[in-house]
This record gives sequence, structure tokens and C-alpha cells, in this order.
Amino acid sequence: MAQVQRPLSPHLQVYRWQVSNTLSILHRLTGVVLAVGSAGLVGWLLALASGPGAFQQAAAIVQSIPGQLLLVGWTFAFCYHLCNGIRHLAWDAGYGFDKHTARKSGIAAVACAAVLTAAIWALAL
Repeated sequence: MAQVQRPLSPHLQVYRWQVSNTLSILHRLTGVVLAVGSAGLVGWLLALASGPGAFQQAAAIVQSIPGQLLLVGWTFAFCYHLCNGIRHLAWDAGYGFDKHTARKSGIAAVACAAVLTAAIWALAL
């Protein structure tokens, strides 16, 4: 029997990158970041429960520039995952599936996450 040579799906020569692909990948990545960050939060709580010496070490890490950047990233991951989760709830209800609306709601989710992150950090500082 002769085998028919078929292109792989999606065929890379006709496939075009879209905003929804990027947002889907970002949603999954922020889920991983939230899990890893939660482990960091548990570590911080353990240091808090262990006494002043352990807490001072943990506080020094969190208050450093890399620690602050990680916290800002974790905050953005939380806000984006929340906003995009609300978007997915709308999809579950049957709204926003057309290409134009899906693109706009995705961009709105990223913008909303950025604004929420900035607002949280403005209140925290």
C-alpha cells in the first residue's frame, strides 16, 4: 500500500502566530509562576514562624532588588491569571468567541492585569 504524504497539523508554512496563542501560553506560564511563587510564600511564612533570625534573612531576600522584581512579577502573574480566568468564564458562558472580540478581550486582560499590578504596588508602597 502506498502511503499518502500529508502535512503535519498545523502546517508550519501556512500557520500564522496570533494574539490568542500568546495569551494562552501566557495563561499557562502564569499558572506555573503562581505555583512556584506560592512555594516561596510558604517559605516566607515558615521563616516568620521560625523566629526573628530566620525572618530577618527572609525579609532581606524579599526587600532586595531581585526579590522586589520577583514579587512584582508574581503580582502580575496573579492579576493576569485572574483577568484571563474571567475571560475564560465568559467563553464558558458562550460569549466572545468571534475572532475580533477574542482579540480585544485578550488585550484588555493584559491591560487590566498591568493596571491592577500597578495599583497594588502603588498601594503597597
